[in-house]
Amino acid sequence: MNKNLVRYVLGWVLVVIGAMFLLPAIVAVIYKEYSDLIIFVLLSASCVAVGLISSKFKPKNTQMYVKEGYISCALTWILLSVIGCLPFYISKQIPNFTNALFESVSGFTTTGATILGNDVQIEDLSQSMLFWRSFSNWAGGMGILVFMLAVISQLSGQSNMYLMKAESPGPVVSKLIPKLRGTALVLYAIYGGMTLIEFILLIVGGMPIFDAITLSFSTAGTGGFSIKNDGLMAYEGLYYQQGVVTIFMFLFAVNFSVYYYIIARKFKQAFLNEELRWYFIMYAAAIVVIGLDLTINDVYDWWFDRWHHAAFQVATYASSTGFASKDFDQWPQLSKSMLMVSALIGACAGSTGGGLKVSRVVILVKSVLRDIKQMLHPNSVYKVKMDDKVVKEETVRSIHVYFTLFVFIFTVSVVMLSLDEQMDFTTNFTAVIATFNNMGPGLSKVGPTMNFFNYSVLSKYVLIFDMLAGRLELLPIVLLFNKDSWTSK
Repeated sequence: MNKNLVRYVLGWVLVVIGAMFLLPAIVAVIYKEYSDLIIFVLLSASCVAVGLISSKFKPKNTQMYVKEGYISCALTWILLSVIGCLPFYISKQIPNFTNALFESVSGFTTTGATILGNDVQIEDLSQSMLFWRSFSNWAGGMGILVFMLAVISQLSGQSNMYLMKAESPGPVVSKLIPKLRGTALVLYAIYGGMTLIEFILLIVGGMPIFDAITLSFSTAGTGGFSIKNDGLMAYEGLYYQQGVVTIFMFLFAVNFSVYYYIIARKFKQAFLNEELRWYFIMYAAAIVVIGLDLTINDVYDWWFDRWHHAAFQVATYASSTGFASKDFDQWPQLSKSMLMVSALIGACAGSTGGGLKVSRVVILVKSVLRDIKQMLHPNSVYKVKMDDKVVKEETVRSIHVYFTLFVFIFTVSVVMLSLDEQMDFTTNFTAVIATFNNMGPGLSKVGPTMNFFNYSVLSKYVLIFDMLAGRLELLPIVLLFNKDSWTSK
């Protein structure tokens, strides 16, 4: 492995993190939080200084292969999470390091699971810390390395496709335009533009500016961090705001290439996208099932409430955002089961959402059906297709490997969490679903009105691993533990 190249990439990562710290520093100035200002400025200066020193000497060999790309990606997210927790910990607003790290990892991986709500309430944090917490959702949504490819010319080049592949969600990553840097710029332009539109719509609906900014960040990154202890339930009576958030949770969970095709007026490629079609079908089916279930069980007095909250919660689970407009842990079993299934399947590939991804699930199902047909008709040849194109066997094989790893890590995680005797099976099982799929709240003791504070230190680090593994689609994190990843061969 080219360790000098990894060191060079991490140096630029530190520079980017240092620049990011300036944003909450500005918020600290606005709200006259001078102790927080000092923390953010010092961390910014330290990161930039160390980063510039680390990236000063460009390695002679800048060719990046799978090992360098995946290891750089994994180390980037670990470094980002550790440094990102320091403002919380140094300021003592989250005085326990493990809890501060959990909150930071949850933010940048866009999970939205929190330890706040027991000894420290969300609203106990300063405005600048609340901003940093929500901004971590936005920064993690599209990805730090994608941002670097967009703005830092030294890191552009054909070899850096491995960086984007390692960080971008989905079974297949492709360029929207010939140059990779251009693709990254297009992605961030769409991402920023959609975030701005949501912010404006929330302002039009009467939401305070600070609330609208932080909520837009969390929605765009499908992270689900709120600046209020009650989350979106604090805006329960404001159906407009919740309606806007519902729409944008759905939109941010769509493959961003669809938006590029719309902008480029390639409407046929956009609207005939098979993954988008299946995502819409699954989303609509889940709303219908839950809406009918709430109606049959006479949950809520007004029919509009039933369908409004059904649509909101399906959007939040299918997109892996994790907001809550109601305490859905009190809903009927069928409704809760549908939400968990939506969380497992997740969003579209190439979006900011988590989960297995719709395209991966569709290809997996098609490959199983293909193999069954092949068994019945051994002399026939069947191909798996998506968008009327044959899916490469390499892609099908990688999806089977991914699913096998997913089930293995999921099972081990549930077993590890079972060591916490105070937690029941429903809590542990849905906690792993919530963190591994970067979704946020689970059920029972980690439900929408609860949090992850009461887990032991060991369990929190298991869940931290799950959040990182889920955000990076398993392989980059798994390869860290493979000794061959660190050899020079």
